[in-house]
Amino acid sequence: MLCATPALAQDAKDYPNKPIRFIVPYPPAGGTDIVARIIVDPLAAVLGQPIVIENRGGAGGNVGTDVAAKSAPDGYTILFTLSSHTINPKLYEKLPFDVERDFVPISLAALVPQILVANLSLPANNIAELIALAKREPGKLNYASVGTGSPAHIAGELFKLKAGVDIVHVPYKGGGPAVTDTLGGQVQLAFVSIPAALQFVKAGKLKALAVTSDKRSLAAPDIPTIAESVPDCIVNSWYGALAPAKTPLAIIAKLQAAFAKVLAQPEVKDKLFLQGAEAASSTSAEFDRRIRDELKQWEYVIREAKIKAE
Repeated sequence: MLCATPALAQDAKDYPNKPIRFIVPYPPAGGTDIVARIIVDPLAAVLGQPIVIENRGGAGGNVGTDVAAKSAPDGYTILFTLSSHTINPKLYEKLPFDVERDFVPISLAALVPQILVANLSLPANNIAELIALAKREPGKLNYASVGTGSPAHIAGELFKLKAGVDIVHVPYKGGGPAVTDTLGGQVQLAFVSIPAALQFVKAGKLKALAVTSDKRSLAAPDIPTIAESVPDCIVNSWYGALAPAKTPLAIIAKLQAAFAKVLAQPEVKDKLFLQGAEAASSTSAEFDRRIRDELKQWEYVIREAKIKAE
């Protein structure tokens, strides 16, 4: 996946000398778009060139990802995407691109945990009580997610596999409807992103049982992780930037350094925090390892849970 080409120092010195295109493979106003817009202006200031966001939604992110994969490897097209990037290759039988062969990672940008929330009437207040309840009543509990194959769905199915419980998945088209029906009791549980549910938890309208990340969220440090009760049950949703394969290494390095500088800025951290996200830069190699590890992990979950793309 770290398929970039060497470049003369002069190449990176002259880069960038024209506007950069950020392909966001999801519609405007969604989470990926919002995080991208928080980052692009300060990133443009560091790089000295404008950055233009191009929303190319469709097919669960696959349309825009394909556009980026087939773009010139010159540093002027960047794919800004989320962790579905490592789910889709195992969810869809045929894709017109290969996430390992056709991209080189630049940097992580942010981490966004999923949260498991429950309707107030559910007789379980923590993960241990939920597991006990689900084992007493197999197949009677249900949980909402933002859609089949979403990070929230993967989190729910991984929890079921690791905890050995049978809870029925109910897919929704977005976090808003999923949370609304959990509030109303049409479903008992929901796996959604923290920003979609935290306000209702703080208002006492939903119960928060756990977050899916490997550590507690800075946005909600009192909420435990699932992994504190169920070892290895971890889903770290992320946003990050990748370039087309064969982009010169010197350009990748310059972009990675720019991301690191921007993501260390307090005002950027604060804006991401308000979205329930934690700024998280990385090296290209670190991001590459994360992608490879997740491809293996999600293949296991998708196979064992028999998840099929809709």
